[in-house]
Amino acid sequence: FINYEQIPGISFAQPGYSLAHVEELLERMGDPQLAPRTIHIAGTKGKGSVAAMIAQVLSSSDNKTGLYISPHLLNLRERISIDGTLISEDEFAAAVAEVKPSIESMKRDTGFRQLTYFEALTVLAFAYFKKKRVDFQVLEVGLGGRLDATNVAWPIACVITSVSLDHTQILGNSLEEIAREQAGIIKPGCWVVLSPQPEEAGSVISDICNEKKAKVVKVGKDITWHKIGHDLSHQSLVIEGRRHNYHVTIPLLGDFQLENAAAAVAALEILASAGLAISAADIAKGLARVKWPGRFQILQQHPTVLVDGAHNVASMKRLVSNIRAYFGHKRVLLVFGTSCDKDIPGIINELVPLSPQVVITQAAHSRAAPPSTLATEFSKLGIEAEIAESIPQALSRALSKADRADLVCVTGSLFVVGEALDYFSAG
Repeated sequence: FINYEQIPGISFAQPGYSLAHVEELLERMGDPQLAPRTIHIAGTKGKGSVAAMIAQVLSSSDNKTGLYISPHLLNLRERISIDGTLISEDEFAAAVAEVKPSIESMKRDTGFRQLTYFEALTVLAFAYFKKKRVDFQVLEVGLGGRLDATNVAWPIACVITSVSLDHTQILGNSLEEIAREQAGIIKPGCWVVLSPQPEEAGSVISDICNEKKAKVVKVGKDITWHKIGHDLSHQSLVIEGRRHNYHVTIPLLGDFQLENAAAAVAALEILASAGLAISAADIAKGLARVKWPGRFQILQQHPTVLVDGAHNVASMKRLVSNIRAYFGHKRVLLVFGTSCDKDIPGIINELVPLSPQVVITQAAHSRAAPPSTLATEFSKLGIEAEIAESIPQALSRALSKADRADLVCVTGSLFVVGEALDYFSAG
């Protein structure tokens, strides 16, 4: 399979590209993607968090729920889970064996192009969820939306989280172009939860909703929230929904997760309006149990170690804002690596106000930007960074420099964060 996740700057959205081959394959398999009720989530920032929240609430309400996400942090099997339990190695192998004959026969019988790695995984997830007879499947878009392999399901509700500039080589160089790709998941007449958007993106999405006669719930307008407080393990908020007010506590930090929680509740209220037995207590219970690692996650104290997968300008701006809100008094030591297809000068520029000491590194990934390139960009802005060849080396150096009161922040890429999580889990 072609793995575009490993190839920098390659666009799958070439002329003539479509999902016809994925639809043909699924039809031969009995259309497993249509068996469960579906919630589909697109957007640039926050879609994984929203997916995890919705799935956890559904599971906590005694609904067997499949969750399909990407990318993974440590293990490929993280992408496919049911009620919080990852697909096992044996189940994964069995699912591959089930899907493989259909793929091979289709390659023989048709002129369709080869499946991509992500498309094959998505088909496998659909087959697994159908076999396990899940009640719901919560699908996070891999990239974009219109041509994403998940876009063959027919959802009860779609969620489009905040849109910003990312993957511009593939999705387009403007917010309007990216929003049009994200809004490609909207089906005629479906419900759409729309998180707060930049004006350019919001206008495009609203026009598409009107064209498709979609019913829209706007987060920040139709459903609102206010924060009550936080510590270093939880934050509390009140979400003012269309059906109820919800007093909830979430074990995820950062103000951005408040908006994500409101978006999740908006989608869950749509399901409740459609007849799902789900109460305000169920929603509070589920949100209190949600797990979504690698996003403004504290791994240890004294010194504080924070990991965050911010990898574009908007998410880095958000990270810096939250560091100031939670750790404004701390000296910052930054372990940084990112991908070569990102806006590297823009991302680094957002980090300068922290006046960090910087250790640059790179993930063991083909898209990783060379540390020397990153060091040059930091130097242009007056920060002389040191280079470590690997993430374990970078973490070791940063921790050796840190005092008990300092903050060590690992960021720039989910691949970097994944390796950092592996480092700390290994002790």
